[in-house]
Parts: sequence; structure tokens; C-alpha cells
Amino acid sequence: MGARVEAARRPGRPGADTPAVPDEASILLRGLEAFAELGYDRASARELARRLSVSHNFINDRYGSKAAFWRAVVDFALGSQLARLPEADPSVDDAERLRQIITGFYRTAADAPLISRLLVDELNQDTERLDYLYERYIAPTLQTLVPSIERLVASGRMAPIPMHVLFFAVIPPVSGMLDMPLARRLGRPEPATPEQLTATAESLAALVVNGLLATGSDTHR
Repeated sequence: MGARVEAARRPGRPGADTPAVPDEASILLRGLEAFAELGYDRASARELARRLSVSHNFINDRYGSKAAFWRAVVDFALGSQLARLPEADPSVDDAERLRQIITGFYRTAADAPLISRLLVDELNQDTERLDYLYERYIAPTLQTLVPSIERLVASGRMAPIPMHVLFFAVIPPVSGMLDMPLARRLGRPEPATPEQLTATAESLAALVVNGLLATGSDTHR
């Protein structure tokens, strides 16, 4: 028997004629697209490998598991989104500061619709992934609103509001920033210009903040 001239390769390592593995940012972006479109369960390791143009063992070899790859995708996407949030002016009135924070959140959501689609799917499932999102991103983000809200409540300008009510008052309007078929049927311009998106973000934030400041409503129940 002739000697083997090709050295054995580790599982998942591409051969000489295999296309080069995409760079890390491309891998994570394609992963985000897959999870946003398919959801976690339908985005199988084989389907992820196909979309990433890598071997079927690549996810496990590089990240350890599909779950770890999902976390890497979320950190890449949400970390970038939160980094783009504009700083609210600490010298302004608390109601205005609240409006600035929420407007910035809506505006960045329009620039990253895939993240919002991934979140819509994950927020409806009681999983370790939801724990990860809550502990690492949702709770810290809501905490940026708490000091202003506490001062507004103490001054009598806002009724006390439970955290779960605050979340569902602020987060669901993000859907108004996404390019959704329903939004187009309701009259949203297609495509929306950056100026129109900014105006929409400001309108949504004004509606939310004005609602929070409506102290006559029985929001404490």
C-alpha cells in the first residue's frame, strides 16, 4: 500500500480547495440573519453552516455549540446597537431626558431591524436565551430610565409604574420603526427616508412619554 501523502485534518477544517472562511463580522451577521428569519429552533447547525458557507462542524469547532454561537451573535448585534445609542443630556428636565433616551432607542432600532425580529421571537419563549437577554441587555437598558422615572414619580408628575408595565409601554412601539408589510399598508412611505424615520421615532417617543406622564391614569395596579 502506498504511503498517504495527505496529512489528516481535524474535523471541520477545510481542505485546500475549500473556499476561505468568511471574516468574523460576516459570520455573525449571517448568523443574525438566519436566527431572525428562522428562529433559534429552525436554524439548525446544518442550515447555519450552509448560510455561512462553512463546513457542518464549523459552529462547534469555532464556538463550542449552537447556543454559544447564538450568544456571540446577540452580543455582536445588541452590543453594536447599544453602542450607537446617543447620550441623553443630563442637564435637561427628566421628562425631556426620558424622551431623548426613548427616541434614541427607537432610532437605532430602525437601523437594525434584524435584532428586533430576533427579539420578538425570543421574548415569547421561556428559555435560557431569554434569561441571557434579560440579564445582559433588557434589565440594564431599562435601568437607564429608572432614575428619571423615580424623580418624576417623587415630584408627582408621573404615577408609580411597575417595571413590567414600563417595559411593555416602551418596547412594543419599536415595531413602528421596522419595515413591516402592515406598516406599509397603514401608510408608511416606502422606502422611508432617514428624516422620516427620525420623525417617526420622535413621534413614537412623544406618545410614550406623554402617556407615562398622564398621572390621572390608574397605572399602579
